[in-house]
Parts: sequence; structure tokens; C-alpha cells
Amino acid sequence: MITVGVEEEYLLLDPTTGLPVARSEEVRRAAGLDDVAQESEVQPELLQAQVEVATPVCTELTEVAGHLLRLRHALSSAAERSGCRLAATASAPVAGDDQVPVTSGRRYGRLYGQGGRMAEEMLVNGMHVHVGISDRETAVAVLNRIRVWLPTLLAMSANSPFWEGRDTSFASWRTLVFSRWPVGGVPPQFEGLTDYEDSIDALIASSVISDTGQLYWHARLSERYPTIEVRCMDVQLRADDAVMLAGIVRGLAATALRDHKDDIPVTGMRPEVLQAAMWHAARHGLSSMLLDTSGRPQPAGDVLCRLVEHITPALEEHGDMRHVEPLVCRLLREGTGADRQRKALTRGEGDTTALTDFITQETIFGAPENT
Repeated sequence: MITVGVEEEYLLLDPTTGLPVARSEEVRRAAGLDDVAQESEVQPELLQAQVEVATPVCTELTEVAGHLLRLRHALSSAAERSGCRLAATASAPVAGDDQVPVTSGRRYGRLYGQGGRMAEEMLVNGMHVHVGISDRETAVAVLNRIRVWLPTLLAMSANSPFWEGRDTSFASWRTLVFSRWPVGGVPPQFEGLTDYEDSIDALIASSVISDTGQLYWHARLSERYPTIEVRCMDVQLRADDAVMLAGIVRGLAATALRDHKDDIPVTGMRPEVLQAAMWHAARHGLSSMLLDTSGRPQPAGDVLCRLVEHITPALEEHGDMRHVEPLVCRLLREGTGADRQRKALTRGEGDTTALTDFITQETIFGAPENT
């Protein structure tokens, strides 16, 4: 059984204006006093209008669902007591003239010193999925096999259509904002663990990055845990969509592990085509064609069906099919978080207050069926 864990980043919004508010420390302190959230599960992020949570290590998707719902409810209650709202959106829908302060601490200060205004504009929130693979040589082999599926994961997770009060025309604007850091995007295909570590050593020796925490590849080996960390996804409006994506990532890792042991050739894609596929996924989400794992445009529904087919044995082995398949069908029927945000704004006749209400309600009460 491959273990799984999820990290989510959220925004704190003013309930009236929808503007980001710098109350992370206050909210985290309030959440830490609750019986349902431990201090280690609730962490600061780069900007003081953000907060991050991390589930414990889980073996079942029902555990992931329970922890995410528990943490979202705990932080939502703490946010209300602090005069703001918790929002699981990957970009701030409204932005004011005042800059949100950078969180204190040496790590965040170093990021600000490196990125300047770029760091100030990082009001974007992701979802990271960790899957347990203890042998790092094997983990690199798995990383090489799942990288061609990263555009599909991004398209499924897209949940950041608005920036500074305007529709960006992108499904995942977060992807473009985050891509400005020096080491990001799809990781290279590595010859093995030595090649992976030599690449990191060379990047650190260049002094452009100071440590492995600044490796912002869409997927990487964790330096803190015996896991692969998939980082390409936007945070999800609904907790059950996050659970679905966690199940898919575990299925991809388990399938890659099986194929590696069976010496099945790695599916490759030219780096420039893979990068183009990521941009296309960020631009369109599931509303257009997707580039499949061979780099050819296909209907989004066909690519998702191929993904589920590819990982079906792993989903069935882990008991995850009943959680994943119905939610993939719902995703194709109802659209991504970006699609639903746009529909909410249309229903509210352009009123951003209605949009903020929708986002914060979905964050806590979004349909938990099938989890």
C-alpha cells in the first residue's frame, strides 16, 4: 500500500470587500487552540494573507477526506473569529492597492530578497500530493514516468481564473505567476538518482537558488519525507476534488512503479512540447482540447478516460476507484474550479461579492459526496 498525504494553501479574505487580509498568524493561533487542529498541521505561507495545512500520512482516501474537511472547518471557524473568511482559490479574485506583508522569518525574508516584487505578487495557492516511495533511486524512475501526465493533472485542477479583479482568460493563472521563479516547470528526465542529485548540486552551486526548498518543479523528490511530491495542481474549491486528485496521483505513482519493475519503456515527450502542453492546460483547463502523453491534441474527455484506464489496476488495488471515477465524471460534467468561479460571477451579474461568497461556501460546504 502506497501512502499518500496532501498539503493545501488557502487565502484569507475580507468578508465584505473580498480583498486579501493579513491575518494568518491570528487565524493559525486560533486554529491551534481547537481540539480538531494541531499546530504541526497548520503552517504559515509566504504572504500573511495565506495559510497552509498538511494532512498526516494516510493509507486510505477516506482518511485524506476526513483530515481535509476537519482542517478546512477548523480554519474556517478560526477565520470567522478573526473577522475574515477562508477561501480555497488558487488566486486572489480581487486585489487592492495595499501590499500584503511578507511573513516574518529567515526563509521568507530570503525569498523576498531574491524575488522582490515577484514575491509580493505570490498570492497564489497550490495543492501538493505526497506519495510514499522510500527508495530514492526508484523514486526518480517513477518521477520520469509520471511527468508526461502533469499537464492533464494541471488541466483537471485549474482554479485560478481571476487576478487583480479581472478575468485573465486563463484557467490557471497561478501556473504563470509561479513559473517566474528560476527553477520551475516540468522537471527534466533524469538518468537516475546520481543525475538528479548532480542537477540539484549544480543549481545550488550556481547560487541562483540557496537550497532544495527553491526547487519549484511541478514534481520532485521531497527532501523532508520519503516521498515524491507532485506540485503542479491548483488548490481545489471542494475537498472531494482534492481527494480525487490525490487518488489519481497515487494511481500514477503505483502504475509507474509497476511499469518500472516490469521494464516497460518510459513514455517520453520532447521537453518543448511538454512545456507547451503545460501552458495549454493552464490556458484552457478542460474547456478545450488537451495534449495527450504523445503531444497530440485530443478531446479533454478522451484524455481523462485514457488516464483512468491507465491507472485502473492501481486504483482497484488501493480501493480508490469508487472515490475517483464518479468525481472524474462530475468534473467533466460540471467543469473545473475555474469554470465554476466564472459561472458564479455570471450568476452574480459581475458582483465580486457574490463570487467571494461562492468561493468561501464551496471551500467548507462543497459537496462531500463520494469521499
